[in-house]
Amino acid sequence: MTAIAKEPYFKVRRSKVHGRGAFATRLIRKGARIAEYVGDRISHEEADRRYESKADNDNHTFLFIVSRSIVIDGGVGGNDSRFINHGCDPNCESVIEDRRVFVEAIRTIKPGEELIYDYSIGRDDDDPENVDEIYACRCGAKNCRGTMLWPAKRPKKRAKKKAVKQGARKKAARKQAAKKK
Repeated sequence: MTAIAKEPYFKVRRSKVHGRGAFATRLIRKGARIAEYVGDRISHEEADRRYESKADNDNHTFLFIVSRSIVIDGGVGGNDSRFINHGCDPNCESVIEDRRVFVEAIRTIKPGEELIYDYSIGRDDDDPENVDEIYACRCGAKNCRGTMLWPAKRPKKRAKKKAVKQGARKKAARKQAAKKK
C-alpha cells in the first residue's frame, strides 16, 4: 500500500517583505503544524565562530536558538522553512518541543498568503547603536513595531527624564500663568 503524499503547505518565491518568502499553496487551518525548522545543530560558540566575520549591519540570518546549548543553523542543511519571514502581525508561531522547532498556524491561512512569524530577536548589551535600523521590519502591518527585535525599543533613560522635566516645567508655567490671571 502506497501512501498518497499531500501537497506541501507552502512554496518559496520572491517576497515583498524581504528577499524570498514562504507562501501557502493551500488552505492551512489554525493549529496545523506546517514545517519543522531544520539545519545543522550547533553550539552558540560555534554559531558565533561561523558568523564572526559577518558585517555588523547584515541582518540576514538562518540561526534559530533552541536552548542555552543548541542553535539550529538553517543555512547549513536546512529546508525551506528558513524562508518564513518575520512580521509583526503573524499568522504562524514557532514552537519548541523536545529540542526541535516547529512552525504552526495561529490562525487559518488562505492559499497565496505569505507565512509570517514574529522572530522576537533578543537584544544584547553590546548591540550597535543602529541595531533597530539593522533589524528593521518592513512587514507593513498596521501594528508594525518597526523592528524584528524584542523588546521593541531600547529603554531611553535620559530621554525619559528630560521629557518629564520638560513636562514639569510646562505644568509649572501653566500654574504661574493661572495665578497671574
